[in-house]
Amino acid sequence: MTTTTDVSIAIPDVAEKWGGGINEVTIGATADSGGSRGSTVTIGGSKAVPFMSFEGSLGCKPAIAVEVWDIAPDALPPQLSEAYGDSLNSPGAWAKKAVEFGAELICLRLMGAHPDVADKSPDDCAAAVKEVLQAVDVPLIIWGCDVDEKDNQILPAVSSAANGENCLIGTAKEKNYRTLVAVCLADGHKLLAESPLDINIAKQVNILCSDAGYPLENIVVFPTTGALGYGIEYVYSIQERGRLAGLSGDKQLSQPVLCNVGYEAWRVKEAKDPPFDCVTDENRDQWGVMWEASTGVVLLQSGVELLVMRHPKAIEYINEAIKRFLPDK
Repeated sequence: MTTTTDVSIAIPDVAEKWGGGINEVTIGATADSGGSRGSTVTIGGSKAVPFMSFEGSLGCKPAIAVEVWDIAPDALPPQLSEAYGDSLNSPGAWAKKAVEFGAELICLRLMGAHPDVADKSPDDCAAAVKEVLQAVDVPLIIWGCDVDEKDNQILPAVSSAANGENCLIGTAKEKNYRTLVAVCLADGHKLLAESPLDINIAKQVNILCSDAGYPLENIVVFPTTGALGYGIEYVYSIQERGRLAGLSGDKQLSQPVLCNVGYEAWRVKEAKDPPFDCVTDENRDQWGVMWEASTGVVLLQSGVELLVMRHPKAIEYINEAIKRFLPDK
């Protein structure tokens, strides 16, 4: 005769107990707070590693911004040109189309100010900002032309043009942060701090901005990034290390993170002209969309709170992924 013994085995609690958390940052201002936006977007606030709700609060739902330029690009992949059509000739029309495609924020890139592009003046850049603010009522990210000397000229003008709108303005860098700190403090904007995928430099930029008088709790970090197949595993590991440090109580790494997904994904050869035998004329256009969406999903799982996207279909895929990861949001 065989007897069975009922043995109950307790499953150990493997959840981490975090002593810190990620700051919440709100972008945009409605009429009640002196702005003209129809909505605001709040990112951050997590008290646990991404999507591990058994460890603590996951904070706010990740948000999606769409990239818009102040000037019609000379060359875009045909998939993007076809999606946006004639709206590419006007930043306001482009922004409207982006909102139709699901943008919660507009990321206005002032590429026309670049000395090698159109060398637009501060007044020209301010006019582009005003055009987008009038065209759409979602919050605005304002991004310079990535030439430090020119950004120091245009960013005060565009910051003033958006006074009261609580935009996210960038980027503040280790060697070029003072002007941006000053204008964001003067005009009531949030600050986007850039570092070259290096935790120590990211902390240093935050310290410099803080020492200059800008509050750490209003900073969003841009650690640069790479697309799928182009160092994404290194990007992931650096972002993960930074997130764990913030959750462990490091105030210099407790900021929400933005990644420029669309820009990185659409400049790789696999997105523009896939070099694989399985690519046919029928599926060629899908590769760039999937490259952008796949890059975005990886970065979401590393803890990124704000994704800057390009293609409407990739935005759709990312929203579906967020719903699966966060069904209660």
